[in-house]
Amino acid sequence: MESTILPGWDDRDIVMVSALEHYAYCPRQCALIHVEQTFTENMYTLKGRFVHNLVDVEGMEMEGGVRIERALPIWSLRLGLIGKADVVEFHGNVPYPVEYKHGPRRKHRHDDLQICAQAMCLEEMTGKQVPRGAIYHHLSHRRREVTFDSHLREQVEAAIIQIRMMQHSNILPPPAADERCRGCSLQDSCLPEIKEKGRLRMLLRELFKPEGDT
Repeated sequence: MESTILPGWDDRDIVMVSALEHYAYCPRQCALIHVEQTFTENMYTLKGRFVHNLVDVEGMEMEGGVRIERALPIWSLRLGLIGKADVVEFHGNVPYPVEYKHGPRRKHRHDDLQICAQAMCLEEMTGKQVPRGAIYHHLSHRRREVTFDSHLREQVEAAIIQIRMMQHSNILPPPAADERCRGCSLQDSCLPEIKEKGRLRMLLRELFKPEGDT
């Protein structure tokens, strides 16, 4: 059935822009959030929610001759992407996306795919080339500029294909079971320390537990 959100696409094929970061960090985390609709709060997600609340109200303002759009809905008909950009600065007519993150700069640049995907949406929406954007790290109050070169754009398109395939599959990717699991809010749902069959048995026991049984 054709989507009413993004014409020409089936709802199952539409990929959220935020899924790019989740997939780059951990494909299993991406599947739990975007396929199984699993989400659990912890200290890190609460901090992230606080930071995004600073920019998550749609609006426009001018600052030093730069138009600033907040919580801007974005999409790409070509890529089958939808999402929302935290902040988009318009320097003249050229968009400059800025993604807000609560923590410090990470060793691995998982955020780059997300901000590049935003740029690719903005290019299609505005007809303007978007060569650069930035990740704003709330903890350090510093920006890290990202250049959207051909290699990063190829990574975005490849990840979109993999996420779309994952959305059609009933199989969760294997757990990372490494340092990425530390601080992940989905550990109790993911259960990276046990095998997948054991995880499914445990979830089924919880689902069909008689009322009052603890």
